[in-house]
Amino acid sequence: MSQFFQIHPETPQARLIQQAVEIIRQGGVIVYPTDSAYALGCHLGDKKAMERIKRIRQLDDKHNFTLVCRDLAEIATYAKVDNQAYRTIKAHTPGAYTFILNATSEVPRRLLHAKRRTIGIRIPANEIALALTEALGEPIMSTSLIMPGDDIPLTDPYEIRDLLQHQVDLVIDGGYCGMEATSVVSLLNELPEILRKGAGEVSSFD
Repeated sequence: MSQFFQIHPETPQARLIQQAVEIIRQGGVIVYPTDSAYALGCHLGDKKAMERIKRIRQLDDKHNFTLVCRDLAEIATYAKVDNQAYRTIKAHTPGAYTFILNATSEVPRRLLHAKRRTIGIRIPANEIALALTEALGEPIMSTSLIMPGDDIPLTDPYEIRDLLQHQVDLVIDGGYCGMEATSVVSLLNELPEILRKGAGEVSSFD
C-alpha cells in the first residue's frame, strides 16, 4: 500500500520532502508533480526500481528515461554541455523542456539511448520537484505518468493513488500541474531541433 503525502506546491514541507527522499533512496518508486504533468520517479542507480516503472507503463527497453536535475551545474555532471547548449538551457530553465544531450560516463549505461549514448535532461519549474532533487543531492530518474493505452498523463493524485496504490511506494499530491508532457529539444547539433512540441513554448528555437 503506497503512502500519500499532501505537499504544498509553493512552500513544500521540509519534513515530507525528506521522507519522500528516504523512500527514493531505499529503492522506492514515487509519483510526484512537475511543471508539465505528474511523473514516476526513482533513484538513478536503482535497476529494480526502474524495472518497476517500466512494468507500470509497459515500456520496452528502447524507452528513454529523463534525469530531472536541480540546476545547471548538476546537468554538466551527466551531460556534455558546450557553451551554446549551456546558453540555450539557461534561457529556458526552469521550465517544461527536456533537452537531449550526449551523456557523460556518470550516466548508467542502461539509461542511455542504445545507439547514440544520449540522455534527456530537465530542470522543472515546480517547487516540489526541485525540493526533492535538492534534498536527494542528485537527479531523479523519471518518466511522465502516462498509463498503457492513454495519450495524456494522469492528473488527479487521488485517482493515481487508487490506481497505483499497490505498485508505487508514494504518491505526492502537489495539486494540479497540467496534463501535457514537456517539449523535447535536441541539442546534439549546432542548431536546436524540436523533437516534440509540448508544454514548453518552442517558438524561440526556430
